[in-house]
Amino acid sequence: MAAAIETVSSHLHPVPSWDVADHPMPSGREEIWRFTPIKRLKTLLQGTASDAHLDVATELPDGVTVTRISAAEAESLAVEAPVDRVAALAHANATDGAILIDVPTEFVSHEPLLVSLTGTGGLVYGHVILRVGAFAEVTVVMQHQGDAQYAEKTDVIVGDGAKLNFVTVQDWSDDAVHGGQRSVLVGRDAQVKTITASLGGDVVRLQENAHYAGPGGSLEAYGLYFVDGGQHIQHRLFVDHNQPHTISNVDYRGALQGEGAHSVWIGDVLIRKVAEGIETYESNKNLVLTDGCKADSVPNLEIETGEIAGAGHASTTGRFDDLQLFYLRSRGIPEEEARRLVVHGFFFDIIRRIGVPHIEAKMMEQVEHELELSAITQAQQQ
Repeated sequence: MAAAIETVSSHLHPVPSWDVADHPMPSGREEIWRFTPIKRLKTLLQGTASDAHLDVATELPDGVTVTRISAAEAESLAVEAPVDRVAALAHANATDGAILIDVPTEFVSHEPLLVSLTGTGGLVYGHVILRVGAFAEVTVVMQHQGDAQYAEKTDVIVGDGAKLNFVTVQDWSDDAVHGGQRSVLVGRDAQVKTITASLGGDVVRLQENAHYAGPGGSLEAYGLYFVDGGQHIQHRLFVDHNQPHTISNVDYRGALQGEGAHSVWIGDVLIRKVAEGIETYESNKNLVLTDGCKADSVPNLEIETGEIAGAGHASTTGRFDDLQLFYLRSRGIPEEEARRLVVHGFFFDIIRRIGVPHIEAKMMEQVEHELELSAITQAQQQ
């Protein structure tokens, strides 16, 4: 699969390579690393030997298979090679080889496929490949949990005409560290929706790439993150419109609270010369709940052809909307409850797209928990 994608090389796009030596230890001055707390990611970047294992549990219907494959097989199936050191180490050191989850052609499931990845006791590595056959229709929920330091490489190959709803939840313990690369290949006329929720961990840094295998593919990429004091959460998106008449819509939203809370969102869309008639829009919104937070948001558009249907981007970072609060308080709603309702509305537009009721309920419960912490933090600052 990787050979079918033309390589892009620039300060924003390192050349993909399976060789760890091609990804030197970053100094933090490189463009792709300058927002990253390198020292806190040191263990993942060094890639030292570890006896810890990534426990994998699945709830899959009949017909969907899970197998272990060799590193060579994984490289032949993957969407692309690693674009950073963490992903290269994740592939090179994946215990017992890569995990291949195979959804057959024309397979349809009305129940979600559940994959739980649990890391405990130190540094763990994982390479997961999800292959969805042509004209299949599935929802896959992948949950990350535990207290590990996890280096990830994930590839998602979506066949022609297929429909995939891919939900990933980073629900780590407070001391966990998670970094890696996720690459999606959208088949001809396929419809892909991804929802990425980062709610835990000390440091989370994800590189999320998308490419197209043929014309007519559609990608909806949604994300939410709640960043507490001292926590660093970073999402780096790259949508490569390398085929004509393709569509992408990116919408990531985050809330920050507590001293030292830091979020980073980098959104990059490349529209190649061959990608005529495409449509794309990317948006990032950040809601700052308390003092002492920092949100970096950098949308990029790289356009190599003028023959497009539409392209745009937006980024906002700020506190509560005064008009919304005034409207609610003018109707007798107390200020604390009004703030809670505003945050609920801010996230609900993303959460409702998950399409899995118990995951949606869990996300709203987490939002409620974070709001309780926010009220405590605000009371301490007053």
